[in-house]
Amino acid sequence: MTMQQENPVEIEVSSAYVEDQSEPEEDRYVFAYHVVIHNAGERSVQLLNRHWIIRDGRDQTQEVRGEGVVGEQPHIAPGDSFEYTSGTVIETPVGMMEGSYEMRDEQGHTFEATIPPFTLSVPRTLH
Repeated sequence: MTMQQENPVEIEVSSAYVEDQSEPEEDRYVFAYHVVIHNAGERSVQLLNRHWIIRDGRDQTQEVRGEGVVGEQPHIAPGDSFEYTSGTVIETPVGMMEGSYEMRDEQGHTFEATIPPFTLSVPRTLH
């Protein structure tokens, strides 16, 4: 099997606990995550859809699929980046997220850009 093109998209994610929106006594832990999507390729790309897998510390899994991100389907020119911040709620102080974006290049080829796994953690919970 040969791939039509190399994945030119690089994704970095950082997360933060949102203490003032969380209610630990109600098993509600809110996290914000900031995503940077960088087009390292030679063609413009567009983010079409997102797919997230969110796991809490009890291995409860939520899958989120949808069009675009934060209400947009951004076009990203070669060398440019698109950044956004969003959030999620889980029932434990530690969890993880990973996923992928469905992307399309300017020639109409679609491909998956993998979102590497990252940790959701209340400060001072992990050692």
